[in-house]
Amino acid sequence: MSSSHTLAMPNGERIPYQLERRARRTIGMKITASGLVVHAPQRLAQSQLEQLLISKARWITSKLQSRQQDVTPALQWHDGAQLMLLGQPLTLEVIASSRNSRPQYEYGVLTVAVTNIHDETAIARKVLHWYQKEALADFAKRVQILAAKLGEPLPPLFLSNAKTRWGSCNSRREIRLNWRLIQANPSIINYVTAHELAHLREMNHSARFWATVAKIYPDYRQAEIALKACSSQLYRMG
Repeated sequence: MSSSHTLAMPNGERIPYQLERRARRTIGMKITASGLVVHAPQRLAQSQLEQLLISKARWITSKLQSRQQDVTPALQWHDGAQLMLLGQPLTLEVIASSRNSRPQYEYGVLTVAVTNIHDETAIARKVLHWYQKEALADFAKRVQILAAKLGEPLPPLFLSNAKTRWGSCNSRREIRLNWRLIQANPSIINYVTAHELAHLREMNHSARFWATVAKIYPDYRQAEIALKACSSQLYRMG
């Protein structure tokens, strides 16, 4: 018998997995094209099962990342490359210039001027810097709006470059959001922002925590699913 579940990892990440109960004594795990699949004894309590899975968190995260990297092609930093910004396609235009000017964005085109149009390292550096600046400005507005909706003072906001987490909130009430999210649909950014702001009230993933998330952003479930579906694409950048 197979059923769908979500594992709350120690770092706050939520990993969907498929559970198959079988007549066996041990727990088995494998990473497939659909994600994590767990084989477990029929009578093992769900709470005990998830405790054991959490003890293997590092292995699970590593294997999921490896599979994503195997199936997701790396970005190519050249003229005409297709990128994403707020869920919309963005075309990279690379031009030769002796001036060290800032990238210019207009009508779905990001123009980057470099001295050598074949220097992908220089192109990538400029594009990534531009994305991070856009992310900070965009996220700051969302944090301000959603924190006010929650009735909490505006928390400090920082960008994150984490490889396995989309956001975090620490005991100093500092919010960190992964800058790569700026590529995603606004609904996804709103969900991650709401998730981290909810930790200002509940430093856990209890029912009260998810009720707080729903209060800030009622459509969070659909956005959470969408984030899982596009995570590997978002991590291509940087």
